[in-house]
Amino acid sequence: MGKIICAANQKGGVGKTTTAVNLAAALGHIGKKVLLADTDPQGNSTSGVGVDKRSCTVNMYDVMINGAKAKDAIVQTEFENLWLLPSTMDLAAAELELANLENRANKLKDGLASVRGEFDYIVIDCPPSLGLITVNDLSCADTVLIPIQCEFYALEGLSQLMNTVRRVKRQYNERLDIEGVLLTMYDGRLNLTQQVVEEVKKYFPRKVFKTVIPRAVRLSEAPSFGQPVLYYDKKSRGAKAYDELAQEIVKSKV
Repeated sequence: MGKIICAANQKGGVGKTTTAVNLAAALGHIGKKVLLADTDPQGNSTSGVGVDKRSCTVNMYDVMINGAKAKDAIVQTEFENLWLLPSTMDLAAAELELANLENRANKLKDGLASVRGEFDYIVIDCPPSLGLITVNDLSCADTVLIPIQCEFYALEGLSQLMNTVRRVKRQYNERLDIEGVLLTMYDGRLNLTQQVVEEVKKYFPRKVFKTVIPRAVRLSEAPSFGQPVLYYDKKSRGAKAYDELAQEIVKSKV
């Protein structure tokens, strides 16, 4: 049974999609069979692994709303051991449509149930909101990975996310746990960065990953080439960081 990890933070620009794409690719590179599930209507994870959204005749919207089989939507990427369940802008309508459906919090869980056993890991890229799509993501996940940018307002809004996690755990998914908190856009030369690290560790004792993701040009460039950074520049600091994160997750017992 594959482990489902969702990368979630309703705050935009914290490295959520970057983390979902590069963690999935890094897990695949070390020999794990991985499905990257894109539930963000912007579809940045989809384009981030080189898949043309226009070519996706069946996508995440169809799985969550129309009852399509996940296996009919999943496409194999050109990267090692990495498959994709793509998203398109169609998914933007799902928030409203889910509100009128029975069992509305478990549509993604039901959709992934038939393919979960085929993968070692399923990594979900959540939308930057705390709506019904994110509730679906959390309802089917084993753990939630929270990327936090090393900036002044790093912890702003996190109480809302944690309230949502607790509510989902109470109502829909009692096994849901925190995979870990990932510090992104890290620059150890800045005093502010060190202050943020200490603040985050106080907020999430024993849940902060040892691996930190540096602020790096290659990480920013890779999506425009439709490649995870590991394939865009395998010797870059960003590639090495996500490889370390994948190793850390595989070794964890969460």
